[in-house]
Amino acid sequence: MEEKLKSYCVTGGTGYIGSWLIKSLLQMGYKVHAAVRHPEKSSHLLKLAEGSDRLRLFKADLREEGSFDEAVRSCSGLFHVAAPMEFGVQATENVDSYVQENIIEPAIRGTLNVLRSCLKSNSIKRVVFTSSISTVTSRNSCGKWRPLVDESCKIHVQHVKHTKPSGWVYVLVKVLTEDAAFQFAKENGIDLVSTITPTVAGPFLTPTVPLSIQVLLSPITGDPELLAILTAVKTRMGSIALAHIEDICHAHIFLMENIKAEGRYICCAKSWTMPTVIGELKKEYPCPALESLDDEGHDSVIPSEISSKKLRVLGFSFKYEIDDIIQDTISACIHHGFIPYNQKS
Repeated sequence: MEEKLKSYCVTGGTGYIGSWLIKSLLQMGYKVHAAVRHPEKSSHLLKLAEGSDRLRLFKADLREEGSFDEAVRSCSGLFHVAAPMEFGVQATENVDSYVQENIIEPAIRGTLNVLRSCLKSNSIKRVVFTSSISTVTSRNSCGKWRPLVDESCKIHVQHVKHTKPSGWVYVLVKVLTEDAAFQFAKENGIDLVSTITPTVAGPFLTPTVPLSIQVLLSPITGDPELLAILTAVKTRMGSIALAHIEDICHAHIFLMENIKAEGRYICCAKSWTMPTVIGELKKEYPCPALESLDDEGHDSVIPSEISSKKLRVLGFSFKYEIDDIIQDTISACIHHGFIPYNQKS
């Protein structure tokens, strides 16, 4: 019973992962401190705790040092989910310096602001940082495919800056922010673990469709910018790594509570080739936009295996496979009105 009365703080509580993580923690009987920029715009969170006093909202801003002090007070752990979702900026002569000064440095300062608040608290035992599959790559330094991708296969920052693939700003933010977090944690004795999330999909609580879902469904919607991001993921990784939102949140909680957890953990049910993903989308939502895409093609090389072995060995198991992920995603987006109802043929 004492364990069930623990309090956890969640940053980025209004986002896709953050809101579902709050829901999962409440369902498991925990108290939750949700740190959000605009509590007045968080009605979808308050609905999660109707009839209960186990959810409290705290106004906090990554840009303001000390604004998380009250939110983390008396909490056993912190889930740092909040992050900028910048996928690209207009190309200019000084684009690199602009991105560094206006996007990357503020993101790093924000994360360190949160960790400083944790230092002031005597109760925080562990921080779980939400990282991204964009921080790893299937290609080695020679550009050849690795047979296996694990947590050590980090993408090279200079390569990203030089090539500027679709979503390059987001990649830099996630890589450099995670590096800064681990460095600060090491220097200050903070127990920090990171969850490397792939393309996350399934149902959602947010009032708008999460960007990761929009990217996954870009072959249906035909959005050229989002389809370019999905294609860039396939180009970098050789396949599309997916995970259901429930598995992602349960993995976060698992890593928070497992005393043996340390370092980085890739968290994907599996990775699938682009033709397989297109084929699953066709089965669940047949439409003309998908007919022009090849679901029977084959890559010239076998895609790398994106491995969650480290997480599985620790004792975690995934509940959802690709058919569940696609089905739940399509159903949620039809219900939301993002895509029209389509009677399957």
